Amino acid sequence: MRVGMIGTGAISHKHAQAYKNIGYRITVCTDVFPEAGQRFAQQYGCEFVPTYEEVCSHPDVDYVDVCTFPDFRLQPIEIAAKNGKAIQVQKPISTNVETARKMIETAKAGGVVLGVVSQHRFDDSTIFVKKAIEDGRLGKILQADAYVKWWRSEAYYSRSIKGSWAVEGGGALINQAVHQVDVLGYLVGGVAELYGQWQLAARHKIESEDVINALLKYKSGATGVIQASTAFWPGYSERIEIHGTKGTCIFTGDKLTTWDVDGDSGDPAPVEKEVMSGSSDPMAIPLTPFERQFLDFGNAVKNNTTPLVSGEEGLKALEIVEGVYQSCRSGLPVKF
Repeated sequence: MRVGMIGTGAISHKHAQAYKNIGYRITVCTDVFPEAGQRFAQQYGCEFVPTYEEVCSHPDVDYVDVCTFPDFRLQPIEIAAKNGKAIQVQKPISTNVETARKMIETAKAGGVVLGVVSQHRFDDSTIFVKKAIEDGRLGKILQADAYVKWWRSEAYYSRSIKGSWAVEGGGALINQAVHQVDVLGYLVGGVAELYGQWQLAARHKIESEDVINALLKYKSGATGVIQASTAFWPGYSERIEIHGTKGTCIFTGDKLTTWDVDGDSGDPAPVEKEVMSGSSDPMAIPLTPFERQFLDFGNAVKNNTTPLVSGEEGLKALEIVEGVYQSCRSGLPVKF
């Protein structure tokens, strides 16, 4: 597959490394800072072009990979759809639900595949637990929680756009914990009702939340908690805890670290203790899940099928995030 890259910041290098490992080729790139884009092009052996429109219409591109801030999503999709190019965007799908829905509609109208990078669905832990839940090994799910108690430095938030509502859509929940929101929805199902509380700029000089909590009631009847922060020094590995009538599983970082299931007789759980986490370093994350997601997306592009993390799936996670923010602002529960 030939990939056109829009945005050449930190995460784009993870993408580039993953593409190299799976045999995909970045053919063209662009960046609003030309010098950064030209350095990226030189490092990865691709062509630099001045505008995103040129990437989205380039003849040597099978799909476009958008690694920009989340306020820039609909614009490249509109050009890519006109040119019949599939497009994949970095999480979150957008800063708001309204724009995300327009993105999905635009891609459908243009007949192109749209995907959202949410690579933790491709962790060994998630793959195993997804099947285990479907097979009934945990029994009826009673509680499903996510804890993302991370740390980000003052330097991380030194630019005014970081943690801003207009450019990033918010703070710790939409930018850091959106991965865990997605995994909870993928494993446990949709949310029926939630209630949120936050602290704006509790530790950092930002517009949005760096501490937030939400109580959830899932459509299945299970309950849950989401806690997200970038204010807890030195940062702790994120956890997902799922409790069923037959037992409990716990994810820590990218690994399944606990599998306590009464009378379990299925395939052995891939329990590990060495984990990788972005708890204090955003780039301390493994490549394998990216590689798996990119292969999945590439196959969807080739066959014009739906990738595992489609635009609709990315929208589901954003709807929960936006619901929590709405509850925090109003002081009232939000029902779906």
